[in-house]
Amino acid sequence: MRTDLDHLPANKQRELERVKQIIFEEFADSIALATMNWKKKGRIDKVILYGSYARGGWVDEPHTAKGYRSDFDLLIIVSDKRLTDKVEFWPKVEDRLNRELAIDKTLHTPVNFIVHTIQEVNDGLAHGRYFFMDVAKDGIALYEFDDKELHTPKPKTPQQALDMAREYFEEWLPQANAFYKMYQAGFNEGALKQASFVLHQSAESLYHCVLLVCTFYTPHVHNLGFLRTQAERIDMRLVDAWPRELKADRKHFEKLKEAYVKARYSKHYRISEEELRWLGERVEELGRAVHAVCSERIALLEAQVK
Repeated sequence: MRTDLDHLPANKQRELERVKQIIFEEFADSIALATMNWKKKGRIDKVILYGSYARGGWVDEPHTAKGYRSDFDLLIIVSDKRLTDKVEFWPKVEDRLNRELAIDKTLHTPVNFIVHTIQEVNDGLAHGRYFFMDVAKDGIALYEFDDKELHTPKPKTPQQALDMAREYFEEWLPQANAFYKMYQAGFNEGALKQASFVLHQSAESLYHCVLLVCTFYTPHVHNLGFLRTQAERIDMRLVDAWPRELKADRKHFEKLKEAYVKARYSKHYRISEEELRWLGERVEELGRAVHAVCSERIALLEAQVK
């Protein structure tokens, strides 16, 4: 696996060093008081940069009309499956990265990370999951505990790839549509909090759909912002579904992102008809984009079978 960052500007290289430092500091803090042996021995085995900053072709245009900026995408490989629990071991990493980006301004590039064991990554490679194959092909190791290599990928046959893509499409798109109908019913009845929750579920299902159809992998998270960044690497039409040039547009998306928890459990969560109608229109647009991207992907796989 590559280790060089020569294709990146010096400021991006410095940022990645800072990101790596934060990850190791906060992870060490999360296991500092461990009493169980497996946790005390817990370690980070690899930190791998993947996505646009690894391949080249990233976008860093926050001041343009669309205001789009590529994120640093990181795969963190840990020594024990139990260390992949994002709630127990990784919230401080996430909080600190967000704080240094939004408040301290020591970072200028958003950071997304996923956490797996080497066994999970190698299993993904053995099953020909495009996401892990792309990481193995294009990824850049920012840190390695040892020189243990990832397994050689075993691509699926064209028919296997087609069957899996169809299966994901036929499972996740109808689910997204069903949630959207629930949103419409709730909106029409004035149940705005409940409608915002099921609209979140519709958007989440759409992102899982396009990620699974196109990469055979999706992170097991409900964080709509994270899912959006992962999906938008696939096709710019998914970017266009969410205007972000206006502060109000970005705030609306945050309202939807928060709805997964707050619309159900917080008496302080508020959303207006106008905000929810706008969000519903954007999720409908997202659905059209996901349908187009997935249909094209399946058509490409069908052509490879013939």
